[in-house]
Amino acid sequence: MFSLGLSGWVKNTKQGTVIGQIQGPPDQVHDMKLWLTNVGSPSSRIDRTIFSNQRDISKLEIHGFSTRY
Repeated sequence: MFSLGLSGWVKNTKQGTVIGQIQGPPDQVHDMKLWLTNVGSPSSRIDRTIFSNQRDISKLEIHGFSTRY
């Protein structure tokens, strides 16, 4: 995520899905969404992606990238 200049977090759910939040420059966020939709992590199976609650922010609200448990 850092190579794209993004901040945020991800979490695996008990339902076998992944939730998260990403923040950063719009072009890099777009690239990350494409990667999540078409590639994903090596052990993932992508059936669909849903992106919600999208909004513009004036400055980052999260710094760094983490995995939540």
